[in-house]
Amino acid sequence: MQPFFDRKPAIKKSIALVRVTVLLTLLFSAVLTQKANAQGLVFKNSYLYSGVAGQVDAVYRFPSVTTNVDALVKITGRSSHQVRLEAIDIPNVGFDKSFQPKVSFNNGTAPNGISDWWMEFTITFVNAISNAPVNINTFTVSTLDLDGNADKINEWVAYYKHKSYMLETNTLVSAASVWEASQVVGTKFSGPITNFVDIDTSTTSIMASAFYENLNGMRLRTGGHSTGQSGAADRMYSFWFKSFSFQTPVESRLPVTLKSFTATLDNKKLVINWVSSVENNLSHYVVERSVNGSDYSEIAVLFTNGNSTIDRNYGFTDNSVPAVNKGIIYYRLKMVDMDTKAKYSETRLVRIGEAAKMVSIQAYPNPVINQLRITIPGNWQNKKVQYEIYSVSGQSIRKVNRNNASQTETMDVSQLTAGSYIIKVISENESATQQFVKSK
Repeated sequence: MQPFFDRKPAIKKSIALVRVTVLLTLLFSAVLTQKANAQGLVFKNSYLYSGVAGQVDAVYRFPSVTTNVDALVKITGRSSHQVRLEAIDIPNVGFDKSFQPKVSFNNGTAPNGISDWWMEFTITFVNAISNAPVNINTFTVSTLDLDGNADKINEWVAYYKHKSYMLETNTLVSAASVWEASQVVGTKFSGPITNFVDIDTSTTSIMASAFYENLNGMRLRTGGHSTGQSGAADRMYSFWFKSFSFQTPVESRLPVTLKSFTATLDNKKLVINWVSSVENNLSHYVVERSVNGSDYSEIAVLFTNGNSTIDRNYGFTDNSVPAVNKGIIYYRLKMVDMDTKAKYSETRLVRIGEAAKMVSIQAYPNPVINQLRITIPGNWQNKKVQYEIYSVSGQSIRKVNRNNASQTETMDVSQLTAGSYIIKVISENESATQQFVKSK
């Protein structure tokens, strides 16, 4: 064995090597950030990397989106089997450097009635040689040509976990918060029905840019909406990983992240509670109430105490409920920014009077078209509850978990095909089921 004092030069060389490695890593990161900011990321020459082409879990590789970095694009979900990937990236049209998937619905023709569909992608940046995830300090994704077919169809896209987004002042694009498990996790951008010929970065009225910080990837959805039977339900999307100059830009941030939002009937009192984990440039909350689910009135205003990145708990007891013996009361939160812009939470429902007396779950309306409401027993409220929809053959179709369950949960079933289903609700060691029918 070599004496310790004889090994000192080797140790010094190892330390020096580590320092050089760290320095090169930092330098590469700095160069990567500068290159990403200056030139954007280039998506070209993709190929199927793993999985079955066009199916969920298929992964496509885009080499050299920037120096020594590849992008892995994975299909992580779709609204139904009627949604199909026609091409992961269309070259020679639009903008060649953009990520340009083509997604179709119902073989390219939207059916009668209202339809909404989507396909979700997750993009991960990796080292071109080692496949190790690569963090990019800042990058921008700009949606180009978010329009429609001049008939009954319009496109929409959704971005998740971005820090902020930008639209033109006189934009034709509408923005709405995306909620998951009572949290604002992203923004949905919906374009007009108007058809704009070709893709033109000067047409900023149908563009939206989202800004990301210190991430090794992102997820997004390409979607469409139709109000009746119409062709051109095969849509090409163009995502250029680059920032653009809007004429009169308006930048917005996600003002609040809610960890939970509940409305419960507690000893004949209607109690509304919510917890925020992030508050950014948020002025105040407005508690709104409705007795019919469409017409809301303000019943309370609670102001925030500056920006925050820690949990904040809020509560309000509604002592002014309209005098009704039975029925449903609807609650929602209006979250108002310092610049007076407002966003709304999901709606919470509470059954009162005779309607509140139950020993099992109650799913309604039945038959249902779009929104299925599930009311749970009082002793399940404010607990961890799991809601799961099954086909009559026993296949799990959709699942929602709530850590602090409200009295009534709402689940979107608009994308289910017509037929019979079962809703199963589990709380601790208890469970209950009910069959319901999905109408067209």
